[in-house]
Amino acid sequence: MADRLAARMRDIQPFHVMELLARARALEAQGRSIIHLEIGEPDFPTPQAVVAAASQALQAGQTQYTPALGLPALREAISAFYRQRHQVEVAPERIIVTPGASGALLLALGVLVDPGQEVLLADPGYPCNRNFVRFLEGAPLSVPVDAASNFQLSARHVEQHWSARTKVALVASPSNPTGTVVSTDELRAIHAAVAQRGGSLIVDEIYHGLIYGQQDETALAISDQLFVINSFSKYFCMTGWRLGWLVVPPAYVEAVDKLAQNLFLAASTVSQYAALAAFLPETIVELERRRAEYQRRRDFLLPALRKLGFGVPCEPQGAFYIYADCSRLVGDSYPFVIDLLEKAGVAVTPGLDFGSNDARRYVRFSYANSLENLVEAVSRIGHYLKSK
Repeated sequence: MADRLAARMRDIQPFHVMELLARARALEAQGRSIIHLEIGEPDFPTPQAVVAAASQALQAGQTQYTPALGLPALREAISAFYRQRHQVEVAPERIIVTPGASGALLLALGVLVDPGQEVLLADPGYPCNRNFVRFLEGAPLSVPVDAASNFQLSARHVEQHWSARTKVALVASPSNPTGTVVSTDELRAIHAAVAQRGGSLIVDEIYHGLIYGQQDETALAISDQLFVINSFSKYFCMTGWRLGWLVVPPAYVEAVDKLAQNLFLAASTVSQYAALAAFLPETIVELERRRAEYQRRRDFLLPALRKLGFGVPCEPQGAFYIYADCSRLVGDSYPFVIDLLEKAGVAVTPGLDFGSNDARRYVRFSYANSLENLVEAVSRIGHYLKSK
């Protein structure tokens, strides 16, 4: 059986954290108390207005396909959201509604990358990005990044690593796993460096809305000649609805439409009608309250981890993650997270899930959990470290 698998499957790795999560669930089934700081999913429910809109759509029989590019009313609503929140005009015709942000990334890479062409990616970074490139027979080029560049690709990295084979640079801001943000000035420099080399820039903004202490600025304010990915999963708390969007340069709309028709026909109709309520003023008020709660959690967990001996050289400015260096405490982060789960009942994600750049020095903490549980988790980790 294994010898019949496509060669690409040798290069596409599963998440290490899934094994950890399975063990955590097994321990919970035995009656153990487990605090989950490994899951990259909001702990808040979908806003009630969104749920109600979905119910109304079902009752009204809105269950047939929408156009491949998305429900026109939703594309208009997303355009209005950019106008109101960012003071940026984005024509609805450039907005493609997709089955999650993954669908958006697949479309963007599908219209840009030929077999063998390189895509520059930050290491550490979200692992699915490199796996998508490999799936399309492209060549993911993981660029080691560190605190000097805020754990982000920079224009200097583009200049150093771009080759004749390179076609695309992919930037995530805020990023997973570090929660760091690319400044507008740096993003403008990255775009210029990519454009000068005849390439394309994709900016992953799926954690937009979850930025703390500063305004979240979309890359669309820089140029209409780049690709932006966003999602209803994180800020809007709609992970299971599987809905995202892609903004493309005008010249790419027809190609993306053709590819979307062939890959998935359209995103979920019910989810699209539900998402119209995500932009209601009362929904935004609730989402902003949740954003403030995430900031409160970050402001507790960051100094608490540093006090325990974890190194966090760059303060996370967004998302709900802290990427922490545990090398002063343990020799290898992977056996550490296994042991921490077994002995302390705290689940965190090993750095190995995010690349190979010093991965065994790092772990990712998610603060998508209650402040009460975060306090308890810090206490458990402290006791665990003292017992070693």
